[in-house]
Amino acid sequence: MQRNTYISTAAAVVLMVGGPVAAAAAATSGAAGTPSAATAAARADIDATGAAEAAVKHYPGTVVSLDKDGAVWHVDVIGKNGKHAELTVDTRSGKVFTEHGDDDGDDDDNAKAKKQLLAAKVSAQKAVKAALAAHPGQVRSVDWDDDDNGGARYWDVEIQPKGGGATQHVHVDATTGKATVSSSDSDSDSDSDSDDDNDS
Repeated sequence: MQRNTYISTAAAVVLMVGGPVAAAAAATSGAAGTPSAATAAARADIDATGAAEAAVKHYPGTVVSLDKDGAVWHVDVIGKNGKHAELTVDTRSGKVFTEHGDDDGDDDDNAKAKKQLLAAKVSAQKAVKAALAAHPGQVRSVDWDDDDNGGARYWDVEIQPKGGGATQHVHVDATTGKATVSSSDSDSDSDSDSDDDNDS
């Protein structure tokens, strides 16, 4: 009987001392010692697809481009009203702010590019998914290619590989959704800048 009393007292002491520590550990760890969903969610940034979805929810239309700049995404959208808007999406909160909105002053070339973009079967969001399937990593930017070179229109998706290293450009056909890793554009930002200097 006395032995049971000692065991009960020892267990109570362990719980009193270890309780707060265990509770804190449980708050930050899952069953397997991994970060809890709440902790992981607090650290997760909004990715390119999330930024595009947030932007078109705020300003309904078609995404023209996305570009990650520190803790924000810059998203260009052509609205359903035909007007162009530049939006900023906070990577932490998902809040959307309108930087600038106008009608783009449609000249012939601009109107042609806009018409081709709006007619594209593959959206920026679908292009991101296709590009990541071909080349996993973190998307840094997405741009609609509207150069008048007579070729097929495509999305240029810039991806930072998971293990680091030079960014990779993946071209996604705007009609078929086929993703092709571009060997000629796979330079780091610093390399691209020096290449631009050499071209001038």
